[in-house]
Amino acid sequence: MGGGGFSSMPDDRRLDRYVLESTGLPRPKICFIPTASGDALTYIERFYNTFGALACAPTHLSLFDPPRADLRSFIFEHDAVYVGGGNTKNMLALWREWSLDRFLREAYDSGIVLSGLSAGSICWFDSGVTDSVPGPLTPLQCLGFLSGSNCPHYDAEPERRPAFHRLVSERALPAGIATDDGVALHFVDGVLQTIVSATPTGAAYRVEPSSNGAVETPLAVQRLP
Repeated sequence: MGGGGFSSMPDDRRLDRYVLESTGLPRPKICFIPTASGDALTYIERFYNTFGALACAPTHLSLFDPPRADLRSFIFEHDAVYVGGGNTKNMLALWREWSLDRFLREAYDSGIVLSGLSAGSICWFDSGVTDSVPGPLTPLQCLGFLSGSNCPHYDAEPERRPAFHRLVSERALPAGIATDDGVALHFVDGVLQTIVSATPTGAAYRVEPSSNGAVETPLAVQRLP
């Protein structure tokens, strides 16, 4: 998700429901990972307030107060993972220290649904545009579960579009996909299957390098009812 969901659209639960429905289960177990926000308590509370009212069993994983030593078994008790926004660079560093990146790769390969917004979106790709470091937006190497690059908040933050175009045109980032807030990319086995939006104007674009900079191509988006 480029943005949205319970993080910034608390009165619109369509994207959050879409994550749960993607498991194909009537009451999936979903784990929120708020590492990028430093495990902000208000963020965790918003997650439980939202998902506690939906057909699921919500839990969260804190690396600052881990539930057990064996994090792999904890992840594998769930049907879906939902990664929150925040500082992607710090999040990935902590994940690697705890081997959570490896456990999430195993979860992905086993069919557990991986999802998230902002930091929780770009983390799955080869690389993405991040504001984790003060100053201009920069490229960041990520987990590589999905090929190419990713840029969230494409319509919500004015600096995102020109930064993504510049970084792709300079080959600092590979070609990739940009998403507006309220828009979600749904991949299955590494292949983009569909794009959904909880807003009437939400869009997604493929951005590729060209001889004159970067080329932006709109992608087909389905509006969630």
